[in-house]
Amino acid sequence: MSPLKSFASDNNSGAHPAIMEAIVKANDGFLKSYGDDEMSIHTDEVFKEFFGSQARIHYVTTGTAANVLGLRSVTQTYNSVLCAEQAHINNDECGAPEAFGGIKLVPIPSEDGKLTPGAIAPYLGHVGFVHASQPKVISITQPTELGKLYTLKEIEDLVEFAHDRDLLLHMDGARIANACAALDCSFFDMTTALDVDFISFGGTKNGCLLGEAVIFLKPNIGEGFQYLRKQAMQLVSKMRFVSAQLEQYLADDLWLKNARHANAMAQRLADKAGAIDGVTIKGTVDCNALFASIPPEASEILLEKYYFYVWDEHDHTVRWMTSWATTEAMVDEFVSDIEKAVKALS
Repeated sequence: MSPLKSFASDNNSGAHPAIMEAIVKANDGFLKSYGDDEMSIHTDEVFKEFFGSQARIHYVTTGTAANVLGLRSVTQTYNSVLCAEQAHINNDECGAPEAFGGIKLVPIPSEDGKLTPGAIAPYLGHVGFVHASQPKVISITQPTELGKLYTLKEIEDLVEFAHDRDLLLHMDGARIANACAALDCSFFDMTTALDVDFISFGGTKNGCLLGEAVIFLKPNIGEGFQYLRKQAMQLVSKMRFVSAQLEQYLADDLWLKNARHANAMAQRLADKAGAIDGVTIKGTVDCNALFASIPPEASEILLEKYYFYVWDEHDHTVRWMTSWATTEAMVDEFVSDIEKAVKALS
């Protein structure tokens, strides 16, 4: 199998060697199943060191499961969830929130995938109106699908706005490590300290084989989640193989090292590719995603060797993403090939 030269998604990278080693170690001997094993119980305590002693942690296998089950556990079928129109839950989960969660999503227009109190306010006009779904959750993605970051102050403002209106604030943190690395803050700083209610915590995109978590940061929400998880076929019997990954992921700041590296490789790619005539880097590079405008013919040449997404065919925008496994040599080779592809058109 020839190795894929990918700048399409951090999902395309393999698992970090330390994570694979943790899985092998977890394979030794007999342990209780369904999360009653010592590894899973200990990993719960490790998570609490990062999010606070009040945190309740539930492991699942995918980000979609984390988002849908987390939202389902705090809503009734007459509730709605407000999100940016670009949100992953709105565009990239095949209708799972609606089909399996019974959740009505209300997408709100946004230029960069971020929400503001001002953008949300017009969508709260039917609160108390019996003919309309009732808003219950504001869901934000950090970082957004367009690679933009909420500042801690912006999150704090959204939390205050939500709580003043008896709404919950959910954070889709599939790439929360990249956000924390970029903003130079801890998980606690970004969530618990800002009074965020619950999060979907991602590990897969930043070095895990598989493994996500739903983390409730308030004691009075998410009641009965353990039953929803089982009902939704997300209660892993050999849970130790999920929790062992996340324990290792949090150990010795592996999560932070991986995320910092991925972010740095994206900036390196932006700096070098942006210096090529005919390539325009669109906006700032906040984490490990960047968007560029290049001639469509150059994209066709590059796609013969590399895997990446043509994000918008109308203005020739492509998305390039880096990961913990992206090396400087990979970036430099890609940049060299970009330059050759663009020059071949002149």
